[in-house]
Amino acid sequence: MERVPTLKSAVMRTVDVARRTGYSVQQIRNLERDGVLPPAVRTAAGHRVHTEVHVHSALAYRSLAVGTGPVEAKQIVRAAHEGPAARLLALLDAVHARLDRERTQLALAREAAAQISAEPMADVRPADAMGVSELAEALGVRASTLRHWDAEGLVVPDRLPPRGSRRYTPAQVRDARIVHQLRGAGYRVGPLRALMPDLRSGRGRESVEAALAVREAAIATRSRALLDAAAAIRAILGPSTA
Repeated sequence: MERVPTLKSAVMRTVDVARRTGYSVQQIRNLERDGVLPPAVRTAAGHRVHTEVHVHSALAYRSLAVGTGPVEAKQIVRAAHEGPAARLLALLDAVHARLDRERTQLALAREAAAQISAEPMADVRPADAMGVSELAEALGVRASTLRHWDAEGLVVPDRLPPRGSRRYTPAQVRDARIVHQLRGAGYRVGPLRALMPDLRSGRGRESVEAALAVREAAIATRSRALLDAAAAIRAILGPSTA
């Protein structure tokens, strides 16, 4: 293969980049097509010639895809190639800020869920039940949100005749408060639906804490991925980039 000097790096074939980054040859070509990898130099015979910058670009994308998702990952790596550096840094700052907010929401959800789960249900009265509008106002959500939770089996209220109006017992109000906190911490409907039976059977506090621990581990995985991505992005930029 004809050697083409680029960025003072050893030249590589597409398959070499694929092996070093854990991608397939076709995936490397797709990343080049999408602008995640800079265009490869071609030999006289038309063969692609890659360098270390292509390896670092693919590794940066791989980590960013874990940390923030594939769409945003492509945007960030393209910004590393295209500049200016200020735009790249702003994109990265936004990702880290979002993760920080998720950590804060998780901590608040853990604290609130522990307090709510520990509340003695013997201290409440049937008269403490709420209608859908009252509960929506108390939680700071729309009534349509409560109806959605009902339809999804998360918090199913009693129905009062003759029109079937929703009425939330104190226990159901407690369930709604916990669902509200966990939804705010990023939990999806499916996992919450699986959690609610344990909550109602008296094992709720342990189950909620286990669910929050899973969420915390997922955030930590994304944070570590962003750290790995930062090293690869720094290599793309080179030592002279401000």
